[in-house]
Amino acid sequence: MITKRILKPRRVRSIEGSFGFIPHRFLTDGFLAALGREELLLYFFLILASDRQGLSFYGYDSICSLLKLTLEEYMAARNGLMENDLIAFDGVVFQTLTLPKEPVLIARDDPAEVRRLIEQSLKEARHDR
Repeated sequence: MITKRILKPRRVRSIEGSFGFIPHRFLTDGFLAALGREELLLYFFLILASDRQGLSFYGYDSICSLLKLTLEEYMAARNGLMENDLIAFDGVVFQTLTLPKEPVLIARDDPAEVRRLIEQSLKEARHDR
């Protein structure tokens, strides 16, 4: 087992002012693995930009500029996050939501995603025995 130790004691992070957070289960329950690169980028941005209720008001032009996304990439990422039930959007305001019980698995044409889904299915089949 790895023993943890502080590498730079004078640089330990602390909460100062407002902050965003991502629950640990975002990683451990498979939400991170279920998202594409642009979806992750937009999600992390919205977490950082949101207030304590998860609300943010950035327009698509600012988001595209800051994240270096095309309009098409932004729209696909935004729609993907809504399909994954991670954000709500009313055309002006974004809200990052509490994580759903489990990730929504959306079929993708990406071979790596297909492999991940197959491995997950096999793992679940072994677990059910």
